[in-house]
Amino acid sequence: MKWMRFRVRTTVDAEDIIISKLEDIGLEGAQIEDNVPLTAAEKEQMFVDICPPPGPDDGTAVLSFYVEENEDGTLKMPDGSKGKPEKIRKGIAQCLDELRSYSDIIGDGTISVDETKDEDWINNWKQYFHQFWIDDILCIPSWEKPEKGDGEKKPRLVFHIDPGTAFGTGMHETTQLCIREIRKYLTDETNLLDIGTGSGILGILSLMLGGRSVTATDLDPCAVPAVNDNLKANGVDPSRFHMILGNLTDDKKIQDEVGYGKYDIVVANILPSVLVPLTPAAVRCMKPGAVCIMSGIIDGYEKTVADACEKAGLEIVNIADQGEWHSVTGRKAEV
Repeated sequence: MKWMRFRVRTTVDAEDIIISKLEDIGLEGAQIEDNVPLTAAEKEQMFVDICPPPGPDDGTAVLSFYVEENEDGTLKMPDGSKGKPEKIRKGIAQCLDELRSYSDIIGDGTISVDETKDEDWINNWKQYFHQFWIDDILCIPSWEKPEKGDGEKKPRLVFHIDPGTAFGTGMHETTQLCIREIRKYLTDETNLLDIGTGSGILGILSLMLGGRSVTATDLDPCAVPAVNDNLKANGVDPSRFHMILGNLTDDKKIQDEVGYGKYDIVVANILPSVLVPLTPAAVRCMKPGAVCIMSGIIDGYEKTVADACEKAGLEIVNIADQGEWHSVTGRKAEV
């Protein structure tokens, strides 16, 4: 499909009022580009690991509105009518003029129009994701080749990752906290449970580092092809990675399929709002003496997750941090 993009240069203060005003001419929803720092609450809800570094917050913003094109060059408006690009552009200009008549926050107000395709949205994020290190592990996106360095640093292993469009890349601090904790406890006898596996980063790396087997759960069906692609890219035997779609927290059928008392390491890199109710089910999956690694925890929530682990019968053995993110590791008592 082809889409027409209408971009408006404005100010952060005017974002909401312009978006609301342009709804009157049939432009619904906007992509907002600005350099306003994310709040703690926003960061808690977003595993953003491929965004470009923000520039200084100069108060400016760019709003982009997308409208699907028909084959005849007209645009599919939300009300079912057909629109013409130039007419919509003039409508945007009129709206901005009206706003300027009683507000001085509109800023530049420049309007640009261009055409884009679905594949642009699907692939544009790749420009921000390049190979990176997690200690002695070199992670390389599937579309890059290893850089030729000076030979001073050689990786213990090279991990090829393609997160697709739905999952993280491994660059996020929470993922790296999990990997470091897993490596502390991993042996060639380890059976690991990865709850909320996404693209399978934690489970696949565990197998590459010598673990015996991985069982992984996720709610998103897109996780299945993402995991399969990454297993293949890294030459890992897929029979060692068992994928289950479903909610371990409260689905008895999924809990039975995952099993009880059979895992040496349980890892969940999600969000505190999910980790807390998940903890009892996760603990039931653990062998005596096993460890549970919880991550995805932003500043201020580590005690909440630690308390949930203790309430479920775990002894807290480590709380690690990287930047403003934390992981909590608990151990199940030996019988």
